[in-house]
Amino acid sequence: MTTDRICRHGAELARSSEGTRAGTSVIDTTTATEWVDKLWASVRAVDEYSALDVVANALDAGLDAEAVLLDVIGAVQDKVGTEWAANRLSVADEHAATAINDRVIAALPVKRPATVQGRITVACVNNEWHALPARLLAETLRLRGWQVAYLGAQVPTSHLVSHLHRAGPAVVCLSSSLPTRLPAAHAAITACQATGTPVMVGGRAFGTDGRYARLLGADAWAPEARCAADTLAAGPLPAPRAAPRAAHQAVDDLPHLADQEYTLVTRSARHLVREVFQRLEQQLPAMAGYSEEQRERTAEDLAHIVDFLTTALYVDDADLFTDFLTWTAQILTSRGVPARSLLPGLDLLAEQLRDFPRTRRLITAGRTALTGRP
Repeated sequence: MTTDRICRHGAELARSSEGTRAGTSVIDTTTATEWVDKLWASVRAVDEYSALDVVANALDAGLDAEAVLLDVIGAVQDKVGTEWAANRLSVADEHAATAINDRVIAALPVKRPATVQGRITVACVNNEWHALPARLLAETLRLRGWQVAYLGAQVPTSHLVSHLHRAGPAVVCLSSSLPTRLPAAHAAITACQATGTPVMVGGRAFGTDGRYARLLGADAWAPEARCAADTLAAGPLPAPRAAPRAAHQAVDDLPHLADQEYTLVTRSARHLVREVFQRLEQQLPAMAGYSEEQRERTAEDLAHIVDFLTTALYVDDADLFTDFLTWTAQILTSRGVPARSLLPGLDLLAEQLRDFPRTRRLITAGRTALTGRP
């Protein structure tokens, strides 16, 4: 069974149930929306006790635990991200809201199933610190009767593999929200499959259509928790086609890496950021008046651009880089910074990387995406 077939089957099950799990009634989206509004008010007030009351009252009113988990708590967390991007929440506000959502998830009752479906491990790939999507999946699977080992954020691959040898789950589910974690995800997928454990992946890092899940050789991909749970309920995932040999390298799966551009640009990333920053100071007189915080933010933005550039090199996909740049332009615009401020940095990067043809093509695509914006 291919990744595409598994994903389609899960999506069909999700559609046929209209967003509910088997055996439950159709979710009243109007009712769910009312509880979302109430939980959002509690989160914005940083009132954990009120948030716990909202969840308890929603359950008492007849909303099943999975709907509360995904259609209320999950929806509120999505709104947290949207509001932060629009500059209506600070980073501190976002952290406080996420902590409250994590706390109310822990308060959801989970009954011991009469029959355990099987063992599943859920973890975030190394250096991925957005843990809540993985937590939502873990709790959904528990509600469906699985015995889940939830390992949380930033799990080093070597420790994950040790866990798989010890626990022997039927499947490992890997989550990643940041595309820059795709190289680490690739290493984790390969290492887990070497133990004979099939790997399902999910999260925004793998693309809205799962393209990077397929590229990196995952055994299954799911766009969200219900789809993942439905796919796993449909039957066991096939064992990995073949346990990769110990000397397995990324280039074995991604032949374009043979040009060494990814390796060389990654190794020079810190130098690139420092050099471009210094040249920006020379070209843009306004930077002389920057505060220390503005200088730090500028350096951070440059570092993010280089990180996404190297990841786009890894997967050989310009869309990953251009999507990040256009998203960044929206973030900057919402904070009163013109999107065109990104262009000088791209030009200087192109100058520094003039000997790398694939890299130059990515930068040109990014520049075109930005100059095509209103």
